[in-house]
Amino acid sequence: MQPGASYFQVNPSSGVPIYRQLMDQVRALVASGRLVEGDLLPSVRQVAQDLQVNQMTVSKAYSLLEHDGVVERVRGQGMRVNHQSPKGTVKERQAELRPLLEQVAAQAYQLALTREQVLAALAPLLKERGNE
Repeated sequence: MQPGASYFQVNPSSGVPIYRQLMDQVRALVASGRLVEGDLLPSVRQVAQDLQVNQMTVSKAYSLLEHDGVVERVRGQGMRVNHQSPKGTVKERQAELRPLLEQVAAQAYQLALTREQVLAALAPLLKERGNE
């Protein structure tokens, strides 16, 4: 699967740097098997344009992913997933999701939203991504 630049989403007000959000999303896509060895990431320019962020921010994320061995630079093609990461157990993938869920839980508490209201807001988002 070749992800489009719109495959990524950032939240500038989350408190997590945008480059880190992009890195985390790429890692999660690799861990879940949605990005596999040989898949090309969208270009820095395309991601920056679609997300309306600075190209240097996307470039930093890609460079750090390259440094960590998640992707490799292919001359004339861009960044390619270097190797397939093991998918991990459900428990391991849930552990990776936990920091984001903690942020959601804290925000829901501050907004006085009930569990049911939070789940009702989350359900359509999961459905959009085919996670139902």
